[in-house]
Amino acid sequence: MRRYRVLVVDDSPTMRRLVSAVLRASPDLDVVGEACDAIEARAAIKALDPDVVTLDVEMPGMDGLDFLERLMTLRPMPVVMVSSLTERCGEIATRALAIGAVDCVAKPVPGDGEPFADLARKVRAAAAVRVRRPEAAERPEPAPAGYAPDGRVVAVGSSTGGVEALIAVLGVLPADCSPVVVTQHMPPLFTRSLADRLDRLCAPAVCEATDGAPLVPGRVYLAPGGAKHLEVVRGSSARPGGPARCRLREGEPVNGHRPSVDALFRSVARHLGPAAVGVILTGMGRDGADGLRAMRDAGAATLGQDAATSLVYGMPRTAFEAGGVERQLPLHRIGAEIAAMTDATNRKTSRCRKPHS
Repeated sequence: MRRYRVLVVDDSPTMRRLVSAVLRASPDLDVVGEACDAIEARAAIKALDPDVVTLDVEMPGMDGLDFLERLMTLRPMPVVMVSSLTERCGEIATRALAIGAVDCVAKPVPGDGEPFADLARKVRAAAAVRVRRPEAAERPEPAPAGYAPDGRVVAVGSSTGGVEALIAVLGVLPADCSPVVVTQHMPPLFTRSLADRLDRLCAPAVCEATDGAPLVPGRVYLAPGGAKHLEVVRGSSARPGGPARCRLREGEPVNGHRPSVDALFRSVARHLGPAAVGVILTGMGRDGADGLRAMRDAGAATLGQDAATSLVYGMPRTAFEAGGVERQLPLHRIGAEIAAMTDATNRKTSRCRKPHS
């Protein structure tokens, strides 16, 4: 069994002990060192050569974000951000994910039954990630000029590595793009920070989805992290069959996630059928695989991120193997392809062939 070496960086001795104890409970994770600030962390990385670093967002002197930027430039390596559930920490963690951190976990709060329940899983997945220098990524291709939305809805699912991927994809869509609904696996408050960041970087308006919000061109709706699934329905209970809307539904986790990509994709398949485009991006696990297959079976066009550009080729791979992905593309081509597929002036429908059973 492969064992992974982990360095824990946090200015709180209590938090370092808790993180280390959680990781040491996994037989394949070795905590080889601890550090309280950027200076100690830099020396420990040189001396211990860890496979993964867990990094506190807020530290004295150089904060986690500044340290991460230098680390990604000088010695890129897998980093999992550890953040308090506050708006400021959520914004910093979101920025960290955009510049190279693999994933983030929320620090426990009073009442948590199992502190850091997913920490070991995320650290283990991070150890297998190929971390690249920021300049190694290709620039996204621009969307076509003269765009007009064709009435379809675009559904996107992503997880580990998804912040950088969403910036690349949504950042090239035109301001009047077809409505886009997104489920990205993130803790509460982090999705609010992500929506704010995407709204600043992208031409379409980006917001957290609210229950009952109508899907209109020029808007991107991000599933809020927390206790509900984002789904798409037509109309309301009083007026079924009307315009497409967001629905936030309570329910058990699907594939271990809430919100779940499968929950979103299945609702799109059921209510929109061929009037949709499904896109699955980088992520760990298989969430979205069955839902994307359902979308393709219902007549929707589907795309998947390819292995070479996925930070974690888990979700796209399982969706491809399940027959849900019509075409795989590198990340830098996906945004422009979405725009071309949903452009009424281009008449490029790219209607898919249903997968073989």
